[in-house]
Amino acid sequence: MAGFLIIPDIENIGESLSLAEEYGFGFEYNDLMQPTALDDEENVRKITERYLSWELPGYCTMHGDFYDVLVFSSDKFIREISDKRIRQSIAAALGIGAKGVVFHTNSDPLLTADAYTQNRLRMNIEYWSAILEEFPQINIYIENMFDFTPYLLEKLSRALAKFPNYGVCLDYAHASSFGRNVPIEKWVESLAPYVKHMHINDNDLVNDLHLPVGSGKIDWEVFKKYYKEYFSQCSILIETNSAADQRRSAEFLRKLGIL
Repeated sequence: MAGFLIIPDIENIGESLSLAEEYGFGFEYNDLMQPTALDDEENVRKITERYLSWELPGYCTMHGDFYDVLVFSSDKFIREISDKRIRQSIAAALGIGAKGVVFHTNSDPLLTADAYTQNRLRMNIEYWSAILEEFPQINIYIENMFDFTPYLLEKLSRALAKFPNYGVCLDYAHASSFGRNVPIEKWVESLAPYVKHMHINDNDLVNDLHLPVGSGKIDWEVFKKYYKEYFSQCSILIETNSAADQRRSAEFLRKLGIL
C-alpha cells in the first residue's frame, strides 16, 4: 500500500519531513506544476537538488502542469505546447524520483455537443496511449477537474487500462463539488476499477475550497466505506497546503479509523 501523502513545503522542509515521519506520509511535489517553473531549467535543477539532499519519504508523486494543457485541442499549436508541458512535467517527476505524475482532464463541461465529446475522447486516447507507451517507468494519473460527470473519464480509462502505468486520480473533492449533480456513489462505481491515486480535502459541496478534511460538508463516513471497499491500496494525497491543515486532516482521518 502506498498510503497517504502530503504536499511538502520546500521552505519549511523540516516541518514537512517531521509530519511525514510522524504519520508515515509520502510527498506529492507541487513546486514544478507552474509553466514558469518548468521553463526555468536552473530552477528545476535547484528544486530537485534541494529535495534530493534530504532523506525523503519512500513513496512520492508529483503534480504536473495543468494550466491550459489541452491535448485534444483543434489548434495544433495548443496541442504542441500542451505536449511540451506534459513532457517537461514527466522529466521533472523522473528527476525528483516521483513514482507517478498527475495531469488533469481539463475539458470544458459546458461543451456537450456529441462531436466535441467524441473528438475529445478520441484525441485523449491517442495522445495518452503514446505517452504511456513511451514512459513505462512512471505512472500517469489523470484527474477529474471541472468534470460534471465521471463518464467520459470512465470511457478514456477503459481504453487506457491496458497500460500498467495508467490510473485515474480521483479527486473526491472535485467530484463532490463540480460533479455534485451526479451522486458520489456513481463517481465511485464508474471510476473505482481504474483509480490508483486520490486527492482529498473538504469543501461546501459547491466550491473547490481545499479545506482540512473534516471541516466542510463532505460526508467522510461515506468516504470511509468507499475507502475500505475500493481504495485502501491507493496512494491518497491530503491536498491542503499548510502543515496545520495537514495535521488537522491527519488527526481527523485517524479518528475516522482509516489512517
